[in-house]
Amino acid sequence: MVTDNHGTVITAWSAVSPFGLGPEAFEAALRGGATPAASAVPEAWGVPEQEVCRVPDDALGHVLSRKGTRSMDRVTALAVATVGRLLDDRERHGAVATGEGLALVLGTTTGSAQSMMDFTRESFLGKMPFFVDPARFPNTVMNCAAGQSAIWHCLKGPNATVAGGRIAGLHALNYARRLLRAGRAEAVLCGAVEELSRARCWLEWHSRPAGESGAVSGEGCAVFLVELAAATPVPGRRPLADVLTVDFGTFTGDGAATALEACIGRALHRATLTPDTIWAVAPSGAGEAEQAALDAVLGSRATVQVRPVELIGDTRAAAAAFQIAAVLAVAAERPDPAGRLALITAVDAEGVVGCALLRIRPGGQEE
Repeated sequence: MVTDNHGTVITAWSAVSPFGLGPEAFEAALRGGATPAASAVPEAWGVPEQEVCRVPDDALGHVLSRKGTRSMDRVTALAVATVGRLLDDRERHGAVATGEGLALVLGTTTGSAQSMMDFTRESFLGKMPFFVDPARFPNTVMNCAAGQSAIWHCLKGPNATVAGGRIAGLHALNYARRLLRAGRAEAVLCGAVEELSRARCWLEWHSRPAGESGAVSGEGCAVFLVELAAATPVPGRRPLADVLTVDFGTFTGDGAATALEACIGRALHRATLTPDTIWAVAPSGAGEAEQAALDAVLGSRATVQVRPVELIGDTRAAAAAFQIAAVLAVAAERPDPAGRLALITAVDAEGVVGCALLRIRPGGQEE
């Protein structure tokens, strides 16, 4: 893991969430004026779930209505829309995207489970196994969303996809920092994406322990512009938070709480900080084990609790990315977080834990 107290900084972000396109919709929901974005499951899906948190179709309309999108699946549309929204947000973002210096790193679980299953089903039901629509084959590949985002927005730098379940957003952030520190990129768009589909609902239903209901399933994409915190100010750049450190751990059985507690401890040690400096915590909502680890580290200290899962549901691979976005959104509304820490934690049932420490920059003012 890369650790440098002022090595990399998040300078911008955008998201497509069940509340709509762009950071403004997500920020408005977090300010407390919105109810959870749950809606009825489409009847045609035929899944056990009654409610889901789905991105409105009109939020993706400007992508899916364009020429050349007939075979684009939902997870790809979410990623393409979010990256485009970030690049179009300010003139400087579009300027950063030119040339080969901008990389793209996208976190996922498997890509699109629905595309994989539909393509496989078509090969079984067709008169011959090879009677399938070749235009839909790219959707079955895990890195389709990242590749298509680069093609649509003419991104010529390194392009990577990182699979990691609920930890994927943290893996993507760490990968982005490594690219920057190694000189492989001048700036990195990093984030994570997850689609909501019939296939995913069934997969999560069958993988859930007996008797456990779980959170409402959600979807969306959150993307950040990450850059080196250079000593020389860059006109037009607005540092939002320094990425102090990202750490990971593994566990077996019921060892998630112990593994996450150790993970947070390592992160604080590497950043030479103590729990007293933590202003806000954004947990993934993974259950009692995650909360037990936070209680062990923070004790009775009062911290701001940021829980996007309560509004947009379990966004799986995009969960950690939305936690980071939520922290940045909440910090932008308050004067007190400047210079203080935000802790993002994540637990995946496959046996992985992760955390990230961010130091909030004052005001997000241009350099």
